[in-house]
Amino acid sequence: MTALPDAAARSRMRAFFRLALGFWSGPTRLRAWVLTLTVLGFVAAQIATAVGVNTWNRLFFDALERRDTAAVWSVIGWLPLLVVVSSLTLCSLVISRMLLQTRWREYLTRRIAGWWIADQRYYRLQFTAREQVAPEYRIADDARLAIEPLVEFAIGLISAVVTAATFAAILWHVAGSARFMVGQTEVVIPSYMAIAAILYAVIASLAAWFAGRPLVAKISAKNETEARFRAEMTRLRENAESIALIRGDADERSSVGESYGRVVVAWLGVIRQQGVIALVLNTNGALFPIVPLLLIAPKYLSGDVTLGAVMQVVAAFSAVQSALIWFVDNFVRLAEWFASVSRVDELSEALEGLDVGAIMEGDSGVRLGESADGAIHLDNLSIAHSNGRAVITDASVVIGLGEKVLIVGESGTGKSTLIRALAGLWPWGSGSIDLPAGKRIAFVPQKPYMPMGSFRTVLLYPEAELPVADEIVVAALRRCGLSYLAKRLDDEDHWDRILSGGERQRVAFARLLIQKPDIIIMDEATSALDEDSQTSLLSLLEDELAHATVISVGHRPGLEEFHDRKITLEKRLAGAHLTSRRLGKSLWRMFRSRSAANDSAA
Repeated sequence: MTALPDAAARSRMRAFFRLALGFWSGPTRLRAWVLTLTVLGFVAAQIATAVGVNTWNRLFFDALERRDTAAVWSVIGWLPLLVVVSSLTLCSLVISRMLLQTRWREYLTRRIAGWWIADQRYYRLQFTAREQVAPEYRIADDARLAIEPLVEFAIGLISAVVTAATFAAILWHVAGSARFMVGQTEVVIPSYMAIAAILYAVIASLAAWFAGRPLVAKISAKNETEARFRAEMTRLRENAESIALIRGDADERSSVGESYGRVVVAWLGVIRQQGVIALVLNTNGALFPIVPLLLIAPKYLSGDVTLGAVMQVVAAFSAVQSALIWFVDNFVRLAEWFASVSRVDELSEALEGLDVGAIMEGDSGVRLGESADGAIHLDNLSIAHSNGRAVITDASVVIGLGEKVLIVGESGTGKSTLIRALAGLWPWGSGSIDLPAGKRIAFVPQKPYMPMGSFRTVLLYPEAELPVADEIVVAALRRCGLSYLAKRLDDEDHWDRILSGGERQRVAFARLLIQKPDIIIMDEATSALDEDSQTSLLSLLEDELAHATVISVGHRPGLEEFHDRKITLEKRLAGAHLTSRRLGKSLWRMFRSRSAANDSAA
């Protein structure tokens, strides 16, 4: 993997800052500016304190050189005040910096996470940007690593610039000019210590730049392999039961080993490059304290400066050096920061692509609208994969109010994809889908989602705050064969792990009884149930949910008994074709209808 070209790097940086700097211009701007000005105020106070300590050094060592005991104790008397002020200033700077980091990260995380979750982008992202293997880690980890160091860099850079200017002025004033003879000519270098500090810092910074430039790409590759490794471990945990049942341990161990092997290779690349940078930094560290002493020693030996002036110049030189080689000291962290910025920007770019580029070029996309007659209308509907390959072509059908429709077809004809399009999750294709306005729609997938929380929350999801009497909830559980769970309504647990596949599907039907939706769209909703349980639950469509319009995908025997019409998807080269056939009522269904009518009359 090569380093990002300069143009690409600048593009990533600009895109990231357009996203992140909204903290100072949106609804959070007051908080942002207050925190920023507070931090800058404490930065200024810290530099002023450093200047005070530098001046104290000169006064102290001058007093020592004169052997003036009274002056020494007088200078020492100022030391507690300097220590207290310095400690309070640094403490306040740390607190205000961390507050700014936390609030800025909160803004960025809320914006990206909200963007990711809204309009089902978390679902569609897997089809349009398969390289985004772990967006949750980019939101949680990379957003933090993009914000927290950035605040520290900004504070460090501002401190470096102001410190360099301040202490360079001290060097200029205290060290004076260097004078030496070249032959018969006297050479004078004004403010030679300040010039020497600048030249030294430029040389050290250039050395670090050339040594560390490849590190950006290596850290980016390392972060990517780490994310893929975490994603694979998460997949292993989420599918633990299936893997254990088929004894897939050896294969998974091999796969995890290979994945971590790629992590090791990426880390070795980072280690090699950091070794080169460490050589530059350690060389600089060895020379750093010696250079100013060598430069000022001739003036002290000649009597041009006092011992206090020497100590002040050395401290000022070190301050200027620390400021000017800020880039050298932070190069590794800058590389890591830029790698995280790139990953955050890649995710935001992929999310933006779902808005502006999710539909294939030249394709109008599936249009979702509202119908006025209470029916569901599919008009010239064609559905394609995100790469443009047709799945279903030119489907037109009307599903009337209260009608029960079964969708069947061999594997690969697009049954589940049609359900996704009805849910608004699948924009790729053309034509239109019109759903009744103001109607409540419930989707029942093959694996119903079980949120964290109490069992009552699970049953009421996604309307957990819905006020529903316990009698209704318990009756729904009893009707769906889950009466033994009625006593656990307020128990909080990992219900996705506790409930079996069949129990989860029963929970989905209990939700339907509690929420009474107007339209029910099911995808293999009874696949984990035995035939008797399937018959018991599907009979709800004839009884308690008779008013609802039902669209059901399935292939198990016995489903036709509970539907009025069957739509068959027939696979063809240009995409599946849709045919519709009305189902006659069986004797069993007519018997149930008469029984229901008699019960109603009674």
